[in-house]
Amino acid sequence: MNLYKKYIDVTVYMDAYGELTPLVIHFKGDQYPIKKIYAIKKAFSPVGGSGIMYECQIQNERRNIYYERSRWFIESHRP
Repeated sequence: MNLYKKYIDVTVYMDAYGELTPLVIHFKGDQYPIKKIYAIKKAFSPVGGSGIMYECQIQNERRNIYYERSRWFIESHRP
């Protein structure tokens, strides 16, 4: 199964210490709440790029989203 890199808009909570917590993904006019975050770590993505990886539950699926420098991307199953 091929994966693709898709840049996305994300609503984020930033605390007083600068820690980021993604809350909602905005993609093609739709909103997808992040129900749970399982892990946060520095990682490389198989689609290219690296950054802070958030392993999340989005619509009853485990998905990885990445904060890479100053923008967010998701590993997508569609180009």
